[in-house]
Amino acid sequence: GRDPRPRRGARMTAGNLLRAGLLALLLALVLRPDWFAPLFAPLAPAGGPVIYARSSLLSLSLSHLGLVALASVAATLVAVALAIFVTRPVGASFLPLSRTITNIGQTFPPVAVLALAVPALGFGAGPTLVALFLYGLLPIFENAITALSTLPPATMEAARGMGLNRWQRLWRVELPLALPVILTGIRLSVVIALGTATIGSTVAARTLGEVIIAGLLTNNTAYVLQGGLIVGLFAVLIYDAMAQLERYLSRRMGA
Repeated sequence: GRDPRPRRGARMTAGNLLRAGLLALLLALVLRPDWFAPLFAPLAPAGGPVIYARSSLLSLSLSHLGLVALASVAATLVAVALAIFVTRPVGASFLPLSRTITNIGQTFPPVAVLALAVPALGFGAGPTLVALFLYGLLPIFENAITALSTLPPATMEAARGMGLNRWQRLWRVELPLALPVILTGIRLSVVIALGTATIGSTVAARTLGEVIIAGLLTNNTAYVLQGGLIVGLFAVLIYDAMAQLERYLSRRMGA
């Protein structure tokens, strides 16, 4: 048969070029939005502003990503710790309750979480972090349970035969083997959070939702498209980067 390596190399080159192009587009939209004024001008109201200039798009982007990162780290720590607990014999009976709690986070609308959190935490980043945290638990929790419950029995038996205790098996065998599947859940959670964080601007959190909401309030579609494009590009690039990391770790685990 023919050697498939050149074709794979061509696909990798095309993929890398596409990633570089999307990254360049994102940087241009954030750092030099005025370059896109002719593109957005037909979508702006007659005589109205075309490019959002009330706040720096760079500072809004960094604040948006910071909120997503904080909420995702917190959700990952809690969800993975809970999954470890319910996959041990001592915590198995708590699995139904844990599933119920994490499902509530997904089924309860983020807008309602914001409305309930504002009286306790005030306006700003606090309510948004709570909403993103609750919304991000389920995919990480379910993937962590799947990963920790389906480890190869032969591998686990070999770890026991080597004399590893429960904690050593968890840190040196179970979590490394489960990591690619857990990362899939984290990836889904992060992408959900990137989109959901935009509603944080309704309670005065600094996110890219500020651009979108300003467009909706002023009937300026150029603002809506500008904010939506930046959030969408962040989601695509972060999703792709985490997928690449998962594939790398999967190959290592397979090796």
